[in-house]
Amino acid sequence: MAINETGLANHAHWVASPNFDSRPIESHTPAGINLIVIHNISLPPSQYGGNGIIQLFTNQLNPDEHPYYAEIYSRKVSAHFLIRRTGELIQFVSCLNRAWHAGVSSWQGRERCNDFSVGIELEGSDFEAFEASQYKVLNQLLRALQEAYPIKAIVGHSDIAPGRKTDPGPYFDWAQLNKNLNNLSF
Repeated sequence: MAINETGLANHAHWVASPNFDSRPIESHTPAGINLIVIHNISLPPSQYGGNGIIQLFTNQLNPDEHPYYAEIYSRKVSAHFLIRRTGELIQFVSCLNRAWHAGVSSWQGRERCNDFSVGIELEGSDFEAFEASQYKVLNQLLRALQEAYPIKAIVGHSDIAPGRKTDPGPYFDWAQLNKNLNNLSF
């Protein structure tokens, strides 16, 4: 797997999200992208394989389809990547653009993590383990991102928004991340 000069992963299925904008000047170049944020998501909650996540990230979520959707359908959110439980990789936003995944956040004293991070959603929840196929694709994607950008750290959403977010959750196994990733902190 590789990330090309336009910020797209060559092994990802492309589904364009309108929920992105340009990174600020200091993070607009590949040199300004140095953090990876891992999330979990399932729509409806704790249900897998449907189109809810894609619909949310493309502003097409039907509020009448599920009671939870009525609470969130108007949110303008996205991530750069989604890794399904099957291992399918979907990309919504070029890595060169700012996806709207982190919200109010801070890492090592720097606010607005969306400005300088890549957001990866794992289809899952805080209440059960992730699949081996997800870790396999995640490790391939992490390696490709590290080859394309000067990534310094991989963190959970809970690390950059403590008290507000809990993902990727207690069942995310940080030990499953490839220890061969160079000079990264987890």
